[in-house]
Amino acid sequence: MTEGNNLINKNMKGKTKIKIQGHLDKKWKNSFEGMNISYEGDNTILTGNLKDEAHMHGVLNQIRDLNLKLISVNPDETDN
Repeated sequence: MTEGNNLINKNMKGKTKIKIQGHLDKKWKNSFEGMNISYEGDNTILTGNLKDEAHMHGVLNQIRDLNLKLISVNPDETDN
C-alpha cells in the first residue's frame, strides 16, 4: 500500500465532510448511506461517519453516478 493510501485510510475513516457544487435536494439522503445534507453558500455539504474506505468509495461513486462536481473530501473536525 502506498503512503497516499495510508493517509486516506487514516484520515478519511470516521467523521467526514464532503463538499459538492450546487444544492442537492435532501430527498437524496438515503442514497448517500445516511450522511447528513446541509448547505454552505451555493454548495452541498455531506457529513457523517464513514466506517471504512469501502463506505467512502460508495459515497464517492454515488456522487460520480449523479454527475455531481466534487469539491473536497476532508475529516470533519467540528463538534456536532
